[in-house]
Amino acid sequence: MGTGVPDLRPTIAITMGDPCGIGPEVVVKALADPRVHTSCRALVVGNLYAIQRAVEITGVPLRVNEVDGPNSAGWDPEQVDVLDIRNLNPEDITVGKISPACGKAAMEWVTKAGELAIAGQVAGLATAPLNKEAASLAGYQSIGHMELLQELSGAETVATMLLAKNLRVIHLTTHRSLRLACDYVKQDRILTYLQLTHDSFIGYGFDHPRIAAAALNPHGSDGGLMGNEEADEIAPAVAQARERGIDVVGPIPADVVFHQAIQGNYDAVLAMFHDQGHIPVKVYGFEESITANLGLPFVRTSVDHGTAFDIAGKGIASAVSMLEAIRLAVALAQGNGLADF
Repeated sequence: MGTGVPDLRPTIAITMGDPCGIGPEVVVKALADPRVHTSCRALVVGNLYAIQRAVEITGVPLRVNEVDGPNSAGWDPEQVDVLDIRNLNPEDITVGKISPACGKAAMEWVTKAGELAIAGQVAGLATAPLNKEAASLAGYQSIGHMELLQELSGAETVATMLLAKNLRVIHLTTHRSLRLACDYVKQDRILTYLQLTHDSFIGYGFDHPRIAAAALNPHGSDGGLMGNEEADEIAPAVAQARERGIDVVGPIPADVVFHQAIQGNYDAVLAMFHDQGHIPVKVYGFEESITANLGLPFVRTSVDHGTAFDIAGKGIASAVSMLEAIRLAVALAQGNGLADF
């Protein structure tokens, strides 16, 4: 910067998501907010053409600048610095439609950003949405960010956490059918995720994390009238976690536990399946809800919305979630944690 003053801002890699969706638009809208430049050096990993088109669609006052790596990024608040690995041709991008070529490219941008994080060249990742169908059509078995980054990093246990305001929900499973997800409600897995949540929240600045485990069945099974997972799997895992010194209660019926967490009774809730955790977070704070991963060896946050093909290319997508994802990535990269987020 030429001032002689050390630049202490962390470098955050921002993957632009599937270029057929709203990812490029929310990324450039977020980067037009001066608070982003003040807090970090932003490096967009994606496609130059798609970012330039997003700038034109949204009308944000930014120039698009190609860089060759993290060291060249984030110096000018009036430009978007893009690392383009030349894996996608402009003619392959059809906004609003599924494209295997774009699904493949988007996954490769996530891989590149993950490699930069593993190498210590960026302090964290903030990711725009992938399209899982496009990724699957491109031949990927791991169709989500977390699964791809877990495989890339070799992390043993990872979890998805959704956040909206003071509601923080960790998911025992995410991208599983409901029928299959119920098979994962097992004592050993629940205990592992309770330990991961406890350890992560200690690292996030909570001196004594308070955790609640949600029940799987209605009314917590009503003493076994509607299932036995509470008695056979969840309650024993909670008891074992408490023996380890983890402050956890449960199983608590799902129609009660999230309200209690919003009221401040718990710092985190362990949900038993995808929609059980996603629905309360999105109802409570749809636009500002974001995702973070527990267990990866680097920071990764994300928007909590999809590619929204129906409004892609119109310039109307909200960037609030993208801004929040970048803000959380910066906070975690700087060691400020969640306690005051």
